[in-house]
Amino acid sequence: MKTPHLSRRIRALANCAPITEEQMRDRSMRSAVFRARTSDEFANQQSFDQAVAGLVRSIPIPPDIAEWFSAKDLVSPSKWTWKKTVRNPAVLAIGIALVVIAGVLVFQFVARLNDFPGSATARKLLTIAASTRSVLLDPVSADAGTLSDLFFMKHGLEHYDVPAEFADFRTIGCRVFEDDQSQRVAQIWVAEKRIQFFLFPAERDVKTGAVLRFPGWRYVHQEGWVAAVTEHNGVCFMAALPGREKDLAPYISKTKQ
Repeated sequence: MKTPHLSRRIRALANCAPITEEQMRDRSMRSAVFRARTSDEFANQQSFDQAVAGLVRSIPIPPDIAEWFSAKDLVSPSKWTWKKTVRNPAVLAIGIALVVIAGVLVFQFVARLNDFPGSATARKLLTIAASTRSVLLDPVSADAGTLSDLFFMKHGLEHYDVPAEFADFRTIGCRVFEDDQSQRVAQIWVAEKRIQFFLFPAERDVKTGAVLRFPGWRYVHQEGWVAAVTEHNGVCFMAALPGREKDLAPYISKTKQ
């Protein structure tokens, strides 16, 4: 169809015009058709299109083909049962992601419940314990309880005392080092079951500088290691070994009485 007296935009819209005006809902389309009606070619094209549409409608559709395009299936959306919805891969992926997120949040919440002043430092020291070898420490063969004098006279560390429950353990070596926060930490390696002791400054209140104390013994876990931590005179003592709480519990059972 050629309509030279019409603009290119109007001709394009007229060429796409539906057969019946009832289907024209766009304002620009209606305007283009209204202006194109003066063209005999457009009128002939519309008549031809309507004749072809009528011929197509008159063609009978086989019953087996008609079932594919039933009005019920075309109009009514398919009903999804809850079982079919749950089996949908997208729904399963979302569900698994939500469960994982919930599990991580619960794990972090439970871990926070067991936190205490100095727990973050204790976990870092457990990582150091797992990577340290006894040959890196200064050889010392003595009772662990006697090393507090060594720490004071050689390094000027006060109250770095091993509790009486662990004072009789024989040592292999010891050292004093600074952690990532420039705190001086004493490390002791004893002969029994790869047990290591750590003594480090207790956490203090940022405003007042007062020691943040906590009662009794607290457990921490990190990378297959477990430790029991207690605080005395502003210094935390930590006994650590590879394993679980039940492996460490016999050594501190009498401290809980």
